[in-house]
Amino acid sequence: SLVVLFGATAGAYGAKLGSDERELILLVWQVVDLHSKKVGTLHKSLVKADNLDLSDQCREVSGLTSEGLGKAEPLDRVLQQFSQLVSSDLKVLGRSSYTLCSDGQLLIRQVLHPETSKKNFLLSDCFYSFYDLRKEFHTCYPSSAAVKDQTIKTMAEYLGLGTDEAEEDFGVWQVKTMVAIIFSMLSEGCNHVFTEPETVKYKYETGPCSKSETVDSETVIRARGLPWQSSDQDIARFFKGLNIAKGGVALCLNSQGRRNGEALVRFVNSEQRDLALERHKHHMGSRYIEVYKATGEEFLKIAGGTSNEVAQFLSKENQVIIRMRGLPFTATQEDVLGFLGPECPVTGGKEGLLFVKYPDGRPTGDAFVLFSCEEYAQNALKKHKEILGKRYIELFRSTAAEVQQVLNRYMSTPLIPTLPTPIIPVIPQPYTIATGSIRDCVRLRGLPYTAGIDDILEFMGDATGDIKPHGVHMVLNQQGRPSGDAFIQMKSADKAFMVAQKCHKKMMKDRYVEVFQCSGEEMNFVLMGGTLNRSGLSPPPCKLPCLSPPAYAAFQTAAVIPAEAAALYQPQALLPTTRTPQASAAAPPTVTYYPAQAAQLYMNYTAYYPSPPVSPTTVGYLAAPPGAVAAAATATHTPILPQPGALVRMQGLPYNTGMKEILSFFQGYQYAPDDYNGLIQLSDQARSVLQAPKEWVCL
Repeated sequence: SLVVLFGATAGAYGAKLGSDERELILLVWQVVDLHSKKVGTLHKSLVKADNLDLSDQCREVSGLTSEGLGKAEPLDRVLQQFSQLVSSDLKVLGRSSYTLCSDGQLLIRQVLHPETSKKNFLLSDCFYSFYDLRKEFHTCYPSSAAVKDQTIKTMAEYLGLGTDEAEEDFGVWQVKTMVAIIFSMLSEGCNHVFTEPETVKYKYETGPCSKSETVDSETVIRARGLPWQSSDQDIARFFKGLNIAKGGVALCLNSQGRRNGEALVRFVNSEQRDLALERHKHHMGSRYIEVYKATGEEFLKIAGGTSNEVAQFLSKENQVIIRMRGLPFTATQEDVLGFLGPECPVTGGKEGLLFVKYPDGRPTGDAFVLFSCEEYAQNALKKHKEILGKRYIELFRSTAAEVQQVLNRYMSTPLIPTLPTPIIPVIPQPYTIATGSIRDCVRLRGLPYTAGIDDILEFMGDATGDIKPHGVHMVLNQQGRPSGDAFIQMKSADKAFMVAQKCHKKMMKDRYVEVFQCSGEEMNFVLMGGTLNRSGLSPPPCKLPCLSPPAYAAFQTAAVIPAEAAALYQPQALLPTTRTPQASAAAPPTVTYYPAQAAQLYMNYTAYYPSPPVSPTTVGYLAAPPGAVAAAATATHTPILPQPGALVRMQGLPYNTGMKEILSFFQGYQYAPDDYNGLIQLSDQARSVLQAPKEWVCL
């Protein structure tokens, strides 16, 4: 038996049904016995919505009023009546089982499932399997219009069914016409058989994803604006009614390893993806979520993994994953199990723990834990910020994709990137923050928080060539996050004036950016922690400023000397390693100021190198003739970096450590001679803005 079902919401109708999040206000249904070709009673039920304001289209098409709906029953009561009446009609027809049949998929997938999920009550099993009359009709009549172009009216016209929509109430005509179409499909000329119903997944299935998999770009979307604490199950609930592929939710992390409010979601086919795009700006709680198309490559970059250890850890299916952060570096598996306690047993004991480590085996303080059920996971989350050893531990819900991302991030990070075979010469110029009252700088205000140096350069267009070396300065707030401001030093006041006139209120990533001309003195105040507003300049606080480059996504893997390392040396200290004349001849004739996209530096924000005092956006500097480069390289006063492997970095030194203590520490080892020139301390200028422990580099 089939139960032919039709519904309407208080908003959009037809192809946009459910796209505006409006509630269901009408259900009409009738039981059809496919064997005896008999029908049950036709039922029409109004549904009382929480918001009784009807759209103009709804009033015009349905003829319903807010007053009439105010007397109806709520959705949960109507669905109970639906089940009771269907069972009664089936009993009269001598049948016991049935499957729903609707006009398309929107009523089931885009209306009923999302609404009941938001109202926190469960749909009966019958709503997880249904026949799409449009698909069945096209299968029966291949010469008819495409499925996406079908409507009840076009199907009736194709069969020549003489029905007048104006003679019946809204909903009644639709159901009667659908029943007539079904009987035509069952006639002797067609003998159509309903065999393969559409299905809705009961729950989201977790699982690993390998980078070797092929992911169709027509099945992936990007969701933006998610609450930071949302899990993969929350995202699956947002897309309730649509079938997400196994392990198809990948929460994106920023360069600090924290969630950035975005996720990539992979669906089982392009049809489900297209339905997901219709949920653009639907709400998760009080927040609206933006939904855009994405690619399979983007999904694999976030969710794909190659580690056998991770694959084995995630091989246990349908587990709840919890991420622990802030663990003591000395914490063992026994310590973690003891911290969690018997009330939240870990799946497989020690096998259900995965510690995240650096490539050299040092712990990062992160770990992932598997739990077999939601109850155990909830018990574990109650221990959020409890103490283990002398540290409080943070616990969050996690996903298989997040496990892959975190492991990929740390395992692909070199402790200190090795100096590469020189590709371009690198001769840093002495850096000085501008001072004076000459208005040769511009201030960018209102930048997108995701904007980087490349975005600023693209925003400025042709004026990029008028920027001074190291002239782009990103301003971060006290939490170390982008503040939306940046300062740019131009070659002259005229150039700064032209940029301010040309780029003021120009768009960057859906936001307009304000551009003001300012002086080096004003820029210096803000960079050092002061404020600049209509009231004038406010001096920097006594607390040191928080300046650093934008947070990059990962470490640079290409062979490029990291600009962060330049902060460890005095000016003119970095030179290319020894090259043969042939290699020098093959070098480019000039040194570019801004690198191409392929040479973009990336940086793990969490460790390894302190941030230099300005934006580390360049590999080279202003164009210089090869002769000048060679002359600088042969200067006797400039120390040359040793071959890779001869350089070590000391981290965690006491603040009062001096040269004598370091030499004593390395007693018995041979270091570079020349009056201890191999011992290079961080410059005072760099340290004044780094707020980092004293560090030394030994050659």
